[in-house]
Amino acid sequence: MGNPPELYHKILNIPKDTSPQEIRAAYKNLVKKWHPDKHPPSSKPEAEARFKAISEAYEALLDQQENRAVFGLCNDGRACERGTGGAFCGGGGGGLGAGVGTRMERTRSDDFCTRSAPGTPAREFKKVYSSGNSGGRRAFAEFSSSIMRKAPPLERKLECTLEELCRGCKKEVKFTRDVVTKNGSIVKKEVSQTVTVKPGWKKGKQVVFEGMGDERPGCLPADAIFTVSEKKHPTFKRVGNDLVLKAEVPLVSALTGWSFSFRLLSGKKVSLAFQDEVICPGYEKVIGGEGMPIPEHKGARGDLRVKFEIVFPKELTEEQRAGLAEILKGSC
Repeated sequence: MGNPPELYHKILNIPKDTSPQEIRAAYKNLVKKWHPDKHPPSSKPEAEARFKAISEAYEALLDQQENRAVFGLCNDGRACERGTGGAFCGGGGGGLGAGVGTRMERTRSDDFCTRSAPGTPAREFKKVYSSGNSGGRRAFAEFSSSIMRKAPPLERKLECTLEELCRGCKKEVKFTRDVVTKNGSIVKKEVSQTVTVKPGWKKGKQVVFEGMGDERPGCLPADAIFTVSEKKHPTFKRVGNDLVLKAEVPLVSALTGWSFSFRLLSGKKVSLAFQDEVICPGYEKVIGGEGMPIPEHKGARGDLRVKFEIVFPKELTEEQRAGLAEILKGSC
């Protein structure tokens, strides 16, 4: 058996009932995208492989379309050839039908018919891959399967501080990948790439370098995937797009008034003062627009949430207890 048409349709990303005009349009779009001259060295091997598969699939599908125009169907469901005056249906080497015309020998190969006479519309590609040449069919099958398969991705972590994720930065990453040499052996090669971290990126964000992973014989080069991980910050904790700051307040300050200052991840200094209010346990103050940038909405930011934890004294003297009881009498 030859290569099924479904394989060619899959390579060109078109449905089965596509017309010749639509096949040409899909082919033109894909060869523009995957022309090797338009790709950098890192992705050129993949581009060359895809370009070759696209071209071969295009030739094969057009040949099949042209053969349908040349051959009809006999009453018993077998393919038959049409002459100028009628159809010729053959049994073994081909039989003469009722019409008048030049008799042509019919052969059957790969589930469709070809003519052995000069002037056949089948292209050279078909002669190699769609004839009885099992070696040609096998070569294309192996080649096509490799086009549809990539080596497993090379995965690494991209550690970022909360400041880097807030402000954005550029990080150079170095990694070792397997490379297939011209003689087919695999060697280790150290490469480096630059990752542009955009403000607001979250842990779990993936950066993909196509074709920069490990190489394996008979496969497309794997992708190198870097997944963002967030280093623990000593002051802030990220919750979605918000930043949470925990502030410890002595009991006496929570009751009598308190102020403190701190710096945001951007370096901006913020001061908070509580002079005319009592800070209760679990109290939270929200400062709008001082959280993390939101990449999906330019200029938008989350909020800063300051959570207060009241620090109670571990022990009190009898005199202190009595004094507090007198002061707080009737206040609650």
